[in-house]
Amino acid sequence: MFDNLSEKFSDAFRSLRGTNKISEDNVEETLKQVKTALLEADVNFKVVKEFVEKVKAQALGEKVLRGVEPGQQFVKIMHDELAALMGGENSELNLKRPPVIPILIVGLNGAGKTTFAGKLALHLRNKSKKDVLLIPADNFRPAAKDQLITHAKNLGVDYFDSDLSMKPVDIVRAGLAEAKRLHKEIAIIDTAGRLQIDEELMSQLVDVRKSLDNPEVLMVADAMTGQEAVNVSKVFHEKVGLTGVVLSKMDSDARGGAALSIRYVTGVPIKFISVGEKMKDLEPFHPDRLAKRILDMGDVVSLVEKAEEAINQDDAMGMMANLERGKFTINDFVKQMETINRLGSFGSILKMIPGMGGALRQMGDLSPAENEMKKMRVIINSMTKKEREEVSIVDGSRRKRIAAGCGQTVQEVNQFLERFEQMRQMMVGMMGMMKGGGLPNIPGMGPVKGFRQAPQQQNQQVFGQQDKKKPKSPFGKKYF
Repeated sequence: MFDNLSEKFSDAFRSLRGTNKISEDNVEETLKQVKTALLEADVNFKVVKEFVEKVKAQALGEKVLRGVEPGQQFVKIMHDELAALMGGENSELNLKRPPVIPILIVGLNGAGKTTFAGKLALHLRNKSKKDVLLIPADNFRPAAKDQLITHAKNLGVDYFDSDLSMKPVDIVRAGLAEAKRLHKEIAIIDTAGRLQIDEELMSQLVDVRKSLDNPEVLMVADAMTGQEAVNVSKVFHEKVGLTGVVLSKMDSDARGGAALSIRYVTGVPIKFISVGEKMKDLEPFHPDRLAKRILDMGDVVSLVEKAEEAINQDDAMGMMANLERGKFTINDFVKQMETINRLGSFGSILKMIPGMGGALRQMGDLSPAENEMKKMRVIINSMTKKEREEVSIVDGSRRKRIAAGCGQTVQEVNQFLERFEQMRQMMVGMMGMMKGGGLPNIPGMGPVKGFRQAPQQQNQQVFGQQDKKKPKSPFGKKYF
């Protein structure tokens, strides 16, 4: 999502490159393209009009900072207005209301309510350390109960075995009573949806809403439906009273208009975005971070957070100890692959690195690289424990056995071992570089070149003094 919008924005900013001031002419030309890009992304036309007017007023009234190119300053204005349009800052759940906090999940069929209920349970358990009970209250689609119970069992989360012959409001009351009996902190209630909004659905939800004491009411909206998702959110908010919106299918190729319009049109904050099919693929919504991704400024903070979750400290320390002894084994390589897999796809990782959006568009489909990783894993699984620790013992006969065991050719096994040897030499060389403080030759690769410090001084002039604890954005001239 947003790839097309990012590309259009990048094209629009070209008119400001090489200029020494922000003028009405170059701003008008840039904003004309920005407006077209937003409308093509299915952003509400009223939202587009107000956004463009605000950016124009800011740009023409802004004094260009010394040492900062006008293009950079204009992108800073765009970033701030995009973030403000989407809510400005992350809106967290209110989880400080004992004894049991009810979270009501609403929305239409097919938006991903039941899957989100499971994802939210995992998120709250892992991030907030909360004890959760899942309550199936969808008596319109019985399969939803089975699906939610399956999620609960797979995640190791408790669930309430509801009686679907009861009215939704009675199911919820019984479920909350069970949550209190089990001393649960949070009850996540999955409700019924319809293919379209109808009075029966709304009446049931209103009854359930009235039976709850100050609940969180989250509507799951399908990001692929664009402005329809905005319209549905508006109706649900008017009838039921939403406290937040969740955008599902944000990993799709949808144009992104819903994410940029919902807060403005409904006044309801986006609290979470679903970025994949796995249970772990749920992220709190940070408007400023998404604005950076749209403008190809990366999202270093989110990348660091993902890395902290994905990296096993014991494995990392063990690998560092091996590298200090000049050793890097296939088992170390496997652990690295597992870490990368926990971080997400190659594309999702690279998009968080400033300036990589354009490079990704040039590279195109990254699935062949991911398929190559899978092939490597198959080869490794055919190796013995000793072979993974001491790759030097893998002679010709062992290579034939490995190839036969994994269904690959001997040539493919040879190619993998050659690549692993190159990586081993690189990793050992990098450890030498870190210990020596210089840039020595890496065996088989030659001297390391091309490293240069990110233009932090310009960055601070544009974005102001930053929190020393947070990674600084390396946004600067080289990204234009």
